[in-house]
Amino acid sequence: MPSIPLSVRRPIAVGLLVFSVVLLAAGLFLKHFLADLPAVHRLGHYTPSLVTKIYDVRGELITELFVEKRSVLPLAEVPTALRQAFLATEDKRFYKHMGVDPQGILRAMMTNLRAGRMRQGASTITQQLAKNIFLTRERTLARKIKELILTLQIEYALSKDEILQLYMNQIYFGHGAYGIESAARTFFGKDVRTLTLPECALLAGLPKGPERFSPFRHPQRAFRRRNIVLQRMKEEGFITEHDLLKSMGISHSFKRKPVEKANAAYFIETVRIQLEPKYGADKLYKGGLSIYTTMDLRMQKAAEETTQKHWAAFDINYAEQRLLALLKSKKITPDYLNRWKKWKADPKSTEEPDEFEEPVSVQGALVCIDPHTGGVRALVGGRNFQESQFNRATQAKRQPGSTFKPFVWQAALDSGLTAATVVDDWPIAYTDMEHNPRLVAEATDYAVLKEMVTDYYKIPRAPDAPDPIWAPQNWDNKFLGPITLRRGFALSRNLVSVRLIDRVGPAAVAKTARQAGISSPLEAVLSLGLGSSVVTPLELVSAVGTYTNGGIHMRPFLVTRVVDRTGKVLEENVIQGSPGPSPQSAYLVTRLMQAVVQEGTAGYARNLGRPAAGKTGTTQDMRDLWFVGFVPDLVTGVWLGYDDFTPLGKKLTSSGTTVPIWTEFMAEAAKYVPNRDFSVPPGIVFAKIDRETGYLALPTCPHPVLEGFREGLAPTVFCPTNHDAEEPPLDQDITE
Repeated sequence: MPSIPLSVRRPIAVGLLVFSVVLLAAGLFLKHFLADLPAVHRLGHYTPSLVTKIYDVRGELITELFVEKRSVLPLAEVPTALRQAFLATEDKRFYKHMGVDPQGILRAMMTNLRAGRMRQGASTITQQLAKNIFLTRERTLARKIKELILTLQIEYALSKDEILQLYMNQIYFGHGAYGIESAARTFFGKDVRTLTLPECALLAGLPKGPERFSPFRHPQRAFRRRNIVLQRMKEEGFITEHDLLKSMGISHSFKRKPVEKANAAYFIETVRIQLEPKYGADKLYKGGLSIYTTMDLRMQKAAEETTQKHWAAFDINYAEQRLLALLKSKKITPDYLNRWKKWKADPKSTEEPDEFEEPVSVQGALVCIDPHTGGVRALVGGRNFQESQFNRATQAKRQPGSTFKPFVWQAALDSGLTAATVVDDWPIAYTDMEHNPRLVAEATDYAVLKEMVTDYYKIPRAPDAPDPIWAPQNWDNKFLGPITLRRGFALSRNLVSVRLIDRVGPAAVAKTARQAGISSPLEAVLSLGLGSSVVTPLELVSAVGTYTNGGIHMRPFLVTRVVDRTGKVLEENVIQGSPGPSPQSAYLVTRLMQAVVQEGTAGYARNLGRPAAGKTGTTQDMRDLWFVGFVPDLVTGVWLGYDDFTPLGKKLTSSGTTVPIWTEFMAEAAKYVPNRDFSVPPGIVFAKIDRETGYLALPTCPHPVLEGFREGLAPTVFCPTNHDAEEPPLDQDITE
């Protein structure tokens, strides 16, 4: 074999070297250029952003969480007419080309040249899928090259049906609807499987210009676009001339089917706060979760409607009282108040309303719980979630006032007292409250009591030292003298409560409240019996519900189950109970709370027309108004107040504010639970007593009541009082 001359070999070697360098450089450039291309094999596991749906306890849809509103539907469940409409409109040679359609490109070029402008595109369905899922919207040569490579990879990795399914579940139709299922519900309020031919054609025409062809904004354009799609379907042989003419003659009523839901914003936000740390924002808003809650949508709607109506009425009726309170705290001037009154009396006066800020709206909360499971059936955390996301049902810690008294009376009953035990409702005074509280004076008149403790004010003390005397008051500044525990509770006597907590010890009352379900810190002091420690409405309602559940406290919860898009259960909450009072104690407290409705401060609740129990409450200077009450299968609490702790106003009572709200709501909510009486546990006996004296009632007693007692503790002595010789007690409704 002849050798190649050196003069020939040298150029060949140089050429090979240059070619290798160029090839290497091209390879490196291509590697760098394609480095950020996604792995197409991921499409086999691709999950588009899906809507998370939140359901109530009966499976009714409450609301949806989403970034892109989308549902995924298998291609087999897509109507044939809808598939054909997309193929005729977007890519009629879809099943014939390999991702890029040369014929389509040539046809589009000729059409655009004849028109002198861009009238037709040539992107195939596969190209659109590559662009929508993986690429940005930039118009550069690099992006077009990447799109071409991705398109070929997709065609190699997936079948045509898989590509079409991904495309139809990915494409955007406008108004937040991604995918054909969401589009069908958004524009027609129906399942995609039930779409008619003209409806299919209309949807297929939207992706070309979701805003331009929006049937909500431009119905005539949407009709014209639909008819073009129908014409193309006819040209491709998908439909007949008869189908075309019939469909083109049909009009649509474009009305979104509203999701039957209450606003429920505070409830939903509580659920979000609970779940987002567990699953992350992406999964919560894009993962297509199904979240099943304890809410009863019917009760939630009733809660929102009732509270909003009453709170708005409160603002109207007590606006001036609010301003007077602001004036007292020097937050407004007398001149401001006078000008406001003038404008209010004559809004058409020369004074401009814009000069006056309306008094801050009253706030409130309502919580309704199933006491047997702990499931929260309804929750309202304020007036307007958009204005304030602060949830007063779960986050606001307020003094409960007299609604805390059930725990005081339970501790007293557990110590051996009964509903018939008589305790004095007379003025009392304590000293050394910070270190060693002790009773230093009792009297039948407050003026006398003040005289008795005068010397304590003569003792020298530092300027910032607390008052040497604590003399608690009843909410009405009156004293009823000796009174049974039943009547003391029904009439919410503060002085009876203080005497009881002094007798059993503040620590015992705090322990009783914690066992019932109060989780907030409680200061074991005498004023605890008047509701001095702060709690949230949710925990208070949950704890009071323990009494109608036989003494078992059920942990309150909002979410029962979370299921992912494949049907896998991610979490399932089971009810959690803990022992509180004994069944006998729980029932006896329930009897006392029934007395509040039957003959006490919550008389308005008798309008409910079924067995009910509850406790009203007010706090110092009327900063809070409460009512927490229950029927055997629902417990509900209502709170009313101002966020800045301004007093609500003079002469306001729970009886006239929160009790009517509770009663109106419960009249609706209780429709969905049995109408039954409270069950009686073993170990309870009944005796008819005189409600004023606590003795066994005689026929001459004007106010006999049937009361419950632990076995062995019922009264055995008949009433010795000559009721004919005294004025009969008043029976009108008592307010607090």
